[in-house]
Amino acid sequence: MLEVIILAAGYGSRMRSSTAKVLHLLAGQPLVGHVLATAREVGAGRIHMVVGHDADAVQAVVTAPDVQCHLQQQQLGTGHAVQQAIHNCDSESTVLVLFGDVPLIHRDSLDEVIRAASSGMAMLSSHVPDPAGYGRVLRDAKGAFQGVVEERDATTDQKRLSEINTGVLAGPAAAFSQYLERLTNDNAQGEYCLPEVLKLAREDGATVTVVQSDRALDCLGVNTPQQLEQLERLYQGALADQLMSQGVLIADRSRVDIRGALHCGRDVRIDVNTVFEGAVTLAGGVSIGANCIISNSNIGEGAQIHPFTHIEGAEIKAGASIGPYARIRPGTVIEEVAKVGNFVEIKNTYLGRAAKASHLAYLGDADVGAKSNVGAGTITCNYDGANKYRTVLGESVFVGSNSTLVAPINIDSGGFVAAGSTITDNVAPDQLAVARGRQRNVDGWRRPKKPEETD
Repeated sequence: MLEVIILAAGYGSRMRSSTAKVLHLLAGQPLVGHVLATAREVGAGRIHMVVGHDADAVQAVVTAPDVQCHLQQQQLGTGHAVQQAIHNCDSESTVLVLFGDVPLIHRDSLDEVIRAASSGMAMLSSHVPDPAGYGRVLRDAKGAFQGVVEERDATTDQKRLSEINTGVLAGPAAAFSQYLERLTNDNAQGEYCLPEVLKLAREDGATVTVVQSDRALDCLGVNTPQQLEQLERLYQGALADQLMSQGVLIADRSRVDIRGALHCGRDVRIDVNTVFEGAVTLAGGVSIGANCIISNSNIGEGAQIHPFTHIEGAEIKAGASIGPYARIRPGTVIEEVAKVGNFVEIKNTYLGRAAKASHLAYLGDADVGAKSNVGAGTITCNYDGANKYRTVLGESVFVGSNSTLVAPINIDSGGFVAAGSTITDNVAPDQLAVARGRQRNVDGWRRPKKPEETD
């Protein structure tokens, strides 16, 4: 069985944040969430997470039944952290160690390390152009692995080495545990450093395999806000490239943010400054205009989402037109070829096929039948200060501009509401409802004068 230990106890002082480092977001998900997902991808039978700083907050995010948390009371090094969990691993298991702040290690790289661990200890290394901050991999003149030296313990020549330790280690649980018990803190940091287990294994004559990764994202961790931003941009670029390889047309890969799972059909177009959050599906032929934010929604085939539109928790059917400057809130269904225009807000509402709310309206807790038209300035008064009520419009209803529909209310099919009306009673089929003050024209009226006009 494979058991994965994730180290997530660090303070992260260089982040200068009250949020635990592993809880900072990358593509809309906590750093440690990415690591958990990868652990499951490689087939972990059990996952152990070592927590320390802000342990309660970290554990609150990690609530899955397959994750067991272990508290590291004092942060005494990575080796000490693994000691908190290793005794809870089955002695017959293979143990893989990952870091909660190194979120994008590829599954294929880990698979290689896991395979190598079947015959002894294994680690993942990588050559990087700027190795500052990383432990260096030491080799002899023939290229054989000699050990890992932490940067603070490295000589000037060793610091010039470009092969670094990514932190990923794996090995048989029983042997791993024995090496951990023999660790000392005789180093510049005064810490129990995990890579020392490789040195101990080598001294015992055990096999130590170094798997070299050529994937740029495998070793990139987060210690500062700058590194988090850099990793975000690299990852977003990779996600955009993946979509474009499937035929999605993206106007500018550097100005699209995917903070969840985005699934696209054929011939989808995405303009600049767009953000996708949670689970979003764009069917074939969908066009997303500039500066849109779409969260946890499905957009049907051929729908047009115009610029500056926000959509959250909604179902937009085929051929619908939304925006610009529209806001679609949770619980809303927009049927086929319906239209929601500029400065329209819709919440928990069903808008029927070919229905229209073209501009400057609020529809909350409403059902609007097919081919109905809601005029500019119309609102549904759905809240009395304590309870929400529904407004129901039948098919082919026409609501004139600047109307107020006080729920609960029904306007049956074919009903017509005159502009400027405040409707409080139900309207029968094909009736005209007029509810407004009668106009009076006053003869001889004198317009008020300003003080300077009275002389």
